[in-house]
Amino acid sequence: MLIVADENIPLLDAFFGDIGEIRRVTGRTLSRDQVEDADILLVRSVTPVGPGLLEGTRVKFVGTTTIGTDHVDLDWLEQQGIAFAAAPGCNASSVAEYVLSVLSLFAERQGRDDWSSLSVGIVGVGNVGGTLARVLDRLGFEVRLCDPPRQDAEPESDEAFVSLAEALECDVVTLHTPLTRTGAHATHHMISSAELAALRPNQLLINSGRGEVIDNQALKHRLEQADAPLAALDVWEGEPRIDPELVALTWLATPHIAGYSLEGKVQGTEMIYQALSQFLGLPVRKKAGQFLPEPAMSKVSFTSNAAEDAAIRIALRACYDPRQDDARLRLAMTGAPEEWGMAFDQLRRDYPVRRECSSLKVQLKGSSKSLQDSFKAIGFKLKI
Repeated sequence: MLIVADENIPLLDAFFGDIGEIRRVTGRTLSRDQVEDADILLVRSVTPVGPGLLEGTRVKFVGTTTIGTDHVDLDWLEQQGIAFAAAPGCNASSVAEYVLSVLSLFAERQGRDDWSSLSVGIVGVGNVGGTLARVLDRLGFEVRLCDPPRQDAEPESDEAFVSLAEALECDVVTLHTPLTRTGAHATHHMISSAELAALRPNQLLINSGRGEVIDNQALKHRLEQADAPLAALDVWEGEPRIDPELVALTWLATPHIAGYSLEGKVQGTEMIYQALSQFLGLPVRKKAGQFLPEPAMSKVSFTSNAAEDAAIRIALRACYDPRQDDARLRLAMTGAPEEWGMAFDQLRRDYPVRRECSSLKVQLKGSSKSLQDSFKAIGFKLKI
């Protein structure tokens, strides 16, 4: 059995080596010739999957180790009898922690002693948005949830959904919708000129979902204005050849890595391994935890003299500091124009190991219950 797999999927040999022969390929440039004799195809979001790639091949199972499926022609796969699996929620904690670190940085630069004084509008309340909402609620933030498809489908839900306009009134607006182009609630260019015009100076717009949810040209025009809001973008239209002028205008710019924690990536691999094993009728014998290495930093310690916000900020940035990715991306955009796309992909391919907050043990000596509760809400391990 031949498994063709994106070379950037972690732990391919560990999970799939005893299932079949593995052929590693570059996901961005994968061609039909490379997959023609494959039985199994494993991809990430950079590989469009449909008749152009798979028609006439012997592929019987496609797995994407990502939460999104907009790169896959699901209807065509179903028509062809090709089984499919994705990894919804695999990196929800990773993306939520990305947003928390960005919020921490934003509060610091705004001179707020209490970061939970920020109001946060979450647009898209699925696996990622829901995870983020639960953490922010436990931390005491004012949170507004906007998800029209869920609001329509769940009229009896306990969630108090608001309109997009109401979510856009918050100090911070963070986008976590899938990319859809049709239907009553299509998200393609959901944030365009009219929505951007409603944003005030010193509001922060974060997009770590899908680049095309924001009209990037409209955003660039808005950011050039004197009363512009701030933008933190992890996803972009036209990836990997993103607009360097837009990069220069953003408050924070990162190369589509919000979900790139080691835990998130490995969990994505594990979920597809489980789905493939079920498809083939094989027992599921492997777990992601078997393969996670010891983190480079395993413990931080705070005494009773630690201020709550400062302690949380230090611990968050010990796990992830978005300024490092921002610096790498801006440096990559200083190269020759014909190299921008390659540089963007290289930043993702060679991304340094990043661990989630659950990998870090926080030792608290004589701390308040409030601080303990905050660390627990974020997901740190506590030693008191």
